[in-house]
Amino acid sequence: MADLTQQQWSEQLENDDKAVIIDVRTDAEFEAGYIPGALQMDIFNGAEFLKRAKELNPEKNYYLYCRSGARSGQACMLLNSVGVKNAYNLKGGIMEWKGQLNN
Repeated sequence: MADLTQQQWSEQLENDDKAVIIDVRTDAEFEAGYIPGALQMDIFNGAEFLKRAKELNPEKNYYLYCRSGARSGQACMLLNSVGVKNAYNLKGGIMEWKGQLNN
């Protein structure tokens, strides 16, 4: 797991052809606005989150975010625990995101 600043996260994501963006917020938070192309995996739904985490391709690179960066940091550690090596946390979360959001 790596905590990346907003700029590092954006630049690395832009240049990564194996990138997958994961939003770990709740349904209501996701519906209020999300980063385009993001998959939603609500970390508060623990059993479902772990089930889906185990199904992820370990060859891909996963860029995770939440509202502030705390839940996505935990989610990165969970992904690491199921064999996903490349999980990147967006420090500061979507609250500091400067890019476009879908809503």
